[in-house]
Amino acid sequence: MASIVVLGSLNLDLVVTVPRLPQPGETVLGERFGSYPGGKGANQAVAAARLGGRVAMVGRVGSDSFGASLITNLELNGVDASDVAVDPDSPTGAALIFVEDGGQNMIAVASGANATVSPRDAQRAVARLATGDLLVMQLEIPVTIVDQAVVAGRRAGAFVVLNAAPAQRLDPGLLRELDVLVVNEREAKAMTDPGNSPEAAAAALRAMGPRIAIVTLGPACAPAVTSRPPKPMARKAFGSTFGLAMLS
Repeated sequence: MASIVVLGSLNLDLVVTVPRLPQPGETVLGERFGSYPGGKGANQAVAAARLGGRVAMVGRVGSDSFGASLITNLELNGVDASDVAVDPDSPTGAALIFVEDGGQNMIAVASGANATVSPRDAQRAVARLATGDLLVMQLEIPVTIVDQAVVAGRRAGAFVVLNAAPAQRLDPGLLRELDVLVVNEREAKAMTDPGNSPEAAAAALRAMGPRIAIVTLGPACAPAVTSRPPKPMARKAFGSTFGLAMLS
């Protein structure tokens, strides 16, 4: 079975449920509060491990109780967290989330230690890869580090998967190195044309260079996918990738 290495973010999610989302300058009384392990990178790692993947997480947390709880959560879910570094100078990342009764949400992220992920962290992630393994990333760590890891991962013979969230414009050279690009509908439109349908956005993303482009549409819809035929080795690896990629 191919190994999966996730290079990315770890956050503690602080969630308040509200009857409706607040407007600018407005205070809305919440109903429930909870704190949950999160971060797009850690979520990917846990999801892949629960699907049966052999997963290692590479990233950074602060030397605080939030960071310790996030590492424990990875380990309890079968993720190798030995390459999650503890940064003594930065707090653990945190996401502040409002969720309204209909399921819509508002999220603000304080990156904390995620913003200090460095070339050395990328090197540690790539050092774990062998030919046919999966390198999975997102954009809650510096995009320069993602760029370096993509190139190094391809040189190592790995398949490279990027969940391009939060949305931002990416260098065409980076996109051409990707095996799989995953975005949700809003992110797809931000990267292409706001007037595009999901299918048109997927096609436009695919034209930018990745071998496979996936646009996730939420729980009520199937994903829009456009791709080239995979390389023979990709069939071995993508079983875990797609289970992972559908989480956005």
